Amino acid sequence: MPASVLASFQGTAEAYKAIGSNEALLILAALVAVYIVLGILYESFIHPITILSTLPSAGVGALLALMLFRQDLGIVAIIGIILLIGIVKKNGIMIVDFALEAERTRGLTSTEAIYEASLLRFRPIMMTTLAALFAGLPLAFGSGIGSELRRPLGIAMVGGLLLSQILTLYTTPVIYIFFDRLGERFASHRRTAATLDAAELP
Repeated sequence: MPASVLASFQGTAEAYKAIGSNEALLILAALVAVYIVLGILYESFIHPITILSTLPSAGVGALLALMLFRQDLGIVAIIGIILLIGIVKKNGIMIVDFALEAERTRGLTSTEAIYEASLLRFRPIMMTTLAALFAGLPLAFGSGIGSELRRPLGIAMVGGLLLSQILTLYTTPVIYIFFDRLGERFASHRRTAATLDAAELP
Protein backbone atom coordinates (compact mmCIF):
# COMPACT_ATOMS: atom_id res chain seq x y z
CA MET A 1 0.00 0.00 0.00
CA PRO A 2 1.49 3.41 -0.92
CA ALA A 3 2.67 5.78 1.80
CA SER A 4 0.06 8.36 0.82
CA VAL A 5 -2.76 6.06 2.01
CA LEU A 6 -3.76 6.75 5.61
CA ALA A 7 -5.82 4.32 7.69
CA SER A 8 -8.08 5.31 10.59
CA PHE A 9 -11.12 4.02 12.47
CA GLN A 10 -14.55 5.36 11.61
CA GLY A 11 -18.02 5.17 13.06
CA THR A 12 -18.52 2.81 16.01
CA ALA A 13 -14.89 1.68 16.00
CA GLU A 14 -13.70 5.29 16.28
CA ALA A 15 -16.07 5.95 19.20
CA TYR A 16 -14.87 2.77 20.93
CA LYS A 17 -11.26 3.88 20.54
CA ALA A 18 -12.05 7.35 21.92
CA ILE A 19 -13.71 5.84 24.98
CA GLY A 20 -10.75 3.54 25.54
CA SER A 21 -8.34 6.47 25.64
CA ASN A 22 -10.28 8.08 28.52
CA GLU A 23 -10.32 5.11 30.89
CA ALA A 24 -8.30 6.81 33.63
CA LEU A 25 -10.50 9.92 33.53
CA LEU A 26 -13.59 7.73 33.70
CA ILE A 27 -12.41 6.00 36.87
CA LEU A 28 -11.27 9.31 38.40
CA ALA A 29 -14.67 10.89 37.69
CA ALA A 30 -16.40 7.95 39.36
CA LEU A 31 -14.21 8.30 42.46
CA VAL A 32 -14.82 12.06 42.68
CA ALA A 33 -18.58 11.54 42.37
CA VAL A 34 -18.53 8.91 45.12
CA TYR A 35 -16.44 11.16 47.39
CA ILE A 36 -18.82 14.09 46.94
CA VAL A 37 -21.89 11.97 47.69
CA LEU A 38 -20.28 10.43 50.79
CA GLY A 39 -19.08 13.83 51.97
CA ILE A 40 -22.63 15.20 51.75
CA LEU A 41 -24.03 12.12 53.47
CA TYR A 42 -21.68 12.19 56.46
CA GLU A 43 -21.01 15.96 56.46
CA SER A 44 -17.31 15.22 56.74
CA PHE A 45 -14.16 15.38 54.65
CA ILE A 46 -12.46 12.51 56.50
CA HIS A 47 -14.98 9.66 56.63
CA PRO A 48 -15.38 9.45 52.83
CA ILE A 49 -11.62 8.87 52.65
CA THR A 50 -11.97 6.03 55.16
CA ILE A 51 -14.63 4.42 52.97
CA LEU A 52 -12.73 5.00 49.73
CA SER A 53 -9.64 3.41 51.26
CA THR A 54 -11.26 0.06 50.48
CA LEU A 55 -11.06 0.68 46.73
CA PRO A 56 -7.32 0.36 45.98
CA SER A 57 -7.29 -3.27 47.06
CA ALA A 58 -10.25 -3.97 44.78
CA GLY A 59 -8.52 -2.32 41.82
CA VAL A 60 -5.28 -4.19 42.47
CA GLY A 61 -7.17 -7.47 42.79
CA ALA A 62 -8.99 -6.87 39.52
CA LEU A 63 -5.77 -6.00 37.66
CA LEU A 64 -3.93 -9.01 39.08
CA ALA A 65 -6.77 -11.33 38.07
CA LEU A 66 -6.81 -9.89 34.54
CA MET A 67 -3.05 -10.35 34.28
CA LEU A 68 -3.27 -13.90 35.64
CA PHE A 69 -5.85 -14.92 33.06
CA ARG A 70 -4.16 -12.86 30.30
CA GLN A 71 -7.10 -10.57 29.65
CA ASP A 72 -6.84 -7.05 28.29
CA LEU A 73 -7.90 -4.00 30.26
CA GLY A 74 -10.64 -3.10 27.82
CA ILE A 75 -13.95 -1.30 28.13
CA VAL A 76 -15.70 -4.35 29.63
CA ALA A 77 -12.97 -4.76 32.27
CA ILE A 78 -13.21 -1.03 33.09
CA ILE A 79 -16.96 -1.49 33.59
CA GLY A 80 -16.12 -4.30 36.01
CA ILE A 81 -13.76 -2.05 37.99
CA ILE A 82 -16.37 0.73 38.17
CA LEU A 83 -18.86 -1.88 39.33
CA LEU A 84 -16.37 -2.86 42.04
CA ILE A 85 -16.36 0.72 43.31
CA GLY A 86 -20.03 0.38 44.20
CA ILE A 87 -19.79 -3.14 45.59
CA VAL A 88 -16.64 -2.73 47.67
CA LYS A 89 -17.34 0.66 49.20
CA LYS A 90 -20.51 -0.68 50.79
CA ASN A 91 -18.23 -2.64 53.18
CA GLY A 92 -16.76 0.60 54.44
CA ILE A 93 -20.16 2.30 54.51
CA MET A 94 -21.72 -0.46 56.61
CA ILE A 95 -18.89 -0.38 59.16
CA VAL A 96 -18.34 3.39 59.33
CA ASP A 97 -22.05 4.22 59.47
CA PHE A 98 -22.61 1.88 62.42
CA ALA A 99 -19.50 3.15 64.23
CA LEU A 100 -20.51 6.81 63.86
CA GLU A 101 -24.00 6.06 65.13
CA ALA A 102 -22.58 4.23 68.15
CA GLU A 103 -20.30 7.17 68.94
CA ARG A 104 -23.11 9.71 68.70
CA THR A 105 -25.89 7.87 70.49
CA ARG A 106 -24.05 5.75 73.08
CA GLY A 107 -20.90 7.79 73.65
CA LEU A 108 -18.47 5.02 72.71
CA THR A 109 -14.87 5.78 71.84
CA SER A 110 -13.77 5.38 68.24
CA THR A 111 -11.94 2.14 69.05
CA GLU A 112 -14.93 0.62 70.86
CA ALA A 113 -17.36 1.76 68.17
CA ILE A 114 -15.36 0.43 65.21
CA TYR A 115 -14.69 -2.86 67.00
CA GLU A 116 -18.38 -3.41 67.67
CA ALA A 117 -19.27 -2.34 64.13
CA SER A 118 -16.78 -4.80 62.65
CA LEU A 119 -18.26 -7.65 64.67
CA LEU A 120 -21.92 -6.88 64.03
CA ARG A 121 -21.52 -5.99 60.35
CA PHE A 122 -19.33 -8.97 59.46
CA ARG A 123 -22.24 -11.22 58.53
CA PRO A 124 -24.10 -8.81 56.17
CA ILE A 125 -20.80 -7.81 54.58
CA MET A 126 -19.95 -11.45 53.86
CA MET A 127 -23.45 -12.18 52.57
CA THR A 128 -23.47 -9.31 50.06
CA THR A 129 -19.88 -9.93 48.95
CA LEU A 130 -20.44 -13.66 48.40
CA ALA A 131 -23.64 -12.93 46.48
CA ALA A 132 -21.75 -10.62 44.10
CA LEU A 133 -18.83 -13.05 43.92
CA PHE A 134 -20.98 -16.03 42.97
CA ALA A 135 -22.79 -13.87 40.42
CA GLY A 136 -19.46 -13.09 38.77
CA LEU A 137 -18.23 -16.70 38.57
CA PRO A 138 -20.45 -17.67 35.59
CA LEU A 139 -19.20 -14.59 33.74
CA ALA A 140 -15.57 -15.39 34.51
CA PHE A 141 -15.59 -19.10 33.69
CA GLY A 142 -18.60 -19.48 31.41
CA SER A 143 -18.35 -20.62 27.81
CA GLY A 144 -20.50 -20.22 24.76
CA ILE A 145 -21.38 -17.52 22.29
CA GLY A 146 -20.13 -14.12 23.44
CA SER A 147 -18.32 -15.48 26.51
CA GLU A 148 -15.06 -13.84 25.44
CA LEU A 149 -16.77 -10.46 25.79
CA ARG A 150 -18.18 -11.15 29.26
CA ARG A 151 -15.11 -12.91 30.68
CA PRO A 152 -13.05 -9.76 31.55
CA LEU A 153 -16.03 -8.38 33.48
CA GLY A 154 -16.38 -11.52 35.56
CA ILE A 155 -12.64 -11.89 36.16
CA ALA A 156 -12.32 -8.27 37.29
CA MET A 157 -15.27 -8.69 39.66
CA VAL A 158 -14.08 -11.95 41.19
CA GLY A 159 -10.44 -10.88 41.56
CA GLY A 160 -11.31 -7.50 43.04
CA LEU A 161 -13.84 -8.92 45.49
CA LEU A 162 -11.52 -11.67 46.71
CA LEU A 163 -8.58 -9.39 47.50
CA SER A 164 -10.62 -6.50 48.84
CA GLN A 165 -12.65 -8.73 51.14
CA ILE A 166 -9.50 -10.19 52.66
CA LEU A 167 -7.86 -6.80 53.23
CA THR A 168 -10.64 -4.31 53.99
CA LEU A 169 -11.97 -6.17 57.02
CA TYR A 170 -8.61 -5.39 58.65
CA THR A 171 -7.64 -2.07 57.09
CA THR A 172 -10.94 -0.18 57.45
CA PRO A 173 -10.96 -0.20 61.31
CA VAL A 174 -7.29 0.82 61.40
CA ILE A 175 -7.81 3.74 59.00
CA TYR A 176 -10.98 4.80 60.86
CA ILE A 177 -9.14 4.98 64.19
CA PHE A 178 -6.17 6.77 62.57
CA PHE A 179 -8.30 9.49 61.01
CA ASP A 180 -10.39 9.87 64.16
CA ARG A 181 -7.29 10.45 66.28
CA LEU A 182 -5.89 12.78 63.64
CA GLY A 183 -9.11 14.79 63.75
CA GLU A 184 -8.97 14.95 67.56
CA ARG A 185 -5.40 16.21 67.38
CA PHE A 186 -6.33 19.01 64.99
CA ALA A 187 -9.34 19.88 67.15
CA SER A 188 -7.16 20.11 70.27
CA HIS A 189 -4.70 22.39 68.44
CA ARG A 190 -7.58 24.65 67.39
CA ARG A 191 -8.93 24.81 70.93
CA THR A 192 -5.45 25.64 72.26
CA ALA A 193 -4.99 28.36 69.66
CA ALA A 194 -8.43 29.79 70.44
CA THR A 195 -7.65 29.82 74.18
CA LEU A 196 -4.35 31.63 73.61
CA ASP A 197 -6.02 34.19 71.37
CA ALA A 198 -8.70 34.80 73.99
CA ALA A 199 -6.06 35.20 76.72
CA GLU A 200 -4.20 37.83 74.70
CA LEU A 201 -7.28 39.99 74.30
CA PRO A 202 -7.41 43.02 76.70
